Amino acid sequence: MLPSRLPARVRCALRASAVLLLAVAATLTPASAAQAAAPSSGWNDYTCKPSPAHPRPVVLVHGTFANSVDNWLGLAPYLVGRGYCVFSLDYGQLPGVPFVHGLGPIEKSAEQLDAYVDKVLAATGAAEADLVGHSQGGMMPRHYLKFLGGADKVNALVGIAPDNHGTTLLGLTALLPYFPGVADLLNEKTPALADQVAGSPFLTKLNEGGDTVPGVRYTVIATKYDQVVTPYRSQFLDGPNVRNVLLQDLCPLDFSEHVAIGLTDRIVFHEVVNALDPAHATPTTCASVFD
Repeated sequence: MLPSRLPARVRCALRASAVLLLAVAATLTPASAAQAAAPSSGWNDYTCKPSPAHPRPVVLVHGTFANSVDNWLGLAPYLVGRGYCVFSLDYGQLPGVPFVHGLGPIEKSAEQLDAYVDKVLAATGAAEADLVGHSQGGMMPRHYLKFLGGADKVNALVGIAPDNHGTTLLGLTALLPYFPGVADLLNEKTPALADQVAGSPFLTKLNEGGDTVPGVRYTVIATKYDQVVTPYRSQFLDGPNVRNVLLQDLCPLDFSEHVAIGLTDRIVFHEVVNALDPAHATPTTCASVFD
């Protein structure tokens, strides 16, 4: 039980934090673990050669507390079925933490992405790749593009609910200065979480001098019901070659939140394909769920 002497708003915030942690823990089920360990079906095929219609391989970048399989059980087969060569990586692993990744320092994760894109380009013979990421996976590649030479190897970055300017977790991170032990735990045990707090040194460096780099097309797909990356408009980017999309502008009846927008929402999947192949884009509407 929380001490009654704590202010009511603090008690509520801590309860909300506990709910969030329980939700994360709920993902670590034996079924999920087995699923993550199973080989992906239809993608990560290193014999796949991009077609003239889809000349670039697509690299999928999972989010925090996710992995290269579970995060993409919906989108990866959707893209493969439309003729794309699709690949996905695990990054940000921590020792002793199986199945869920994206927890290590984001700069190091970007280095893993750098090596993985090189591997995919070498296998496919393509000159460039397209990147599609969910949550941290939509933001982390920007470090690769800006500081690791990725802009020379990447045509487009599509971010689904990316925390491009960090998150306040509905204001919960504003409590961190009052609980220094918690802040230390985040930094020591899960560096990626600390990196994703709005105003962190990592994000300050990432966004200095502008959100984008020349030569890359950017698409951001956000939902106003996002309960993790808040406020949701902080996901949007400023700069040339940027398209910011609010899911509810495409389909007002779509109530997907942070998880569903990346895992199961076929309206989002349709808009991802439009971003990958804008020359052949078709209108995304509520009916896109039947595509």
